Amino acid sequence: MSPDVFELLKKVLALPPEARAALAGSLLESLDDTVDPSVEEAWRHEIARRIEELDSGKVKPIPWTEARRQITALLNGR
Repeated sequence: MSPDVFELLKKVLALPPEARAALAGSLLESLDDTVDPSVEEAWRHEIARRIEELDSGKVKPIPWTEARRQITALLNGR
């Protein structure tokens, strides 16, 4: 890593989490030079389906702390 890149990284890591997330998303998007329209359409439908399930009450969100606990338990075989 060049000194300039290292300095830039230090500045970026000092940003608030939301800004770092937005920057990370933009950087990842810049690496993908091809877009498959059928995949994009499938994701739009999946997102709409999940939003509808939340809006209708069919599924209930859980706090991240509970989700993390459940995931950890699954990974640990409990």
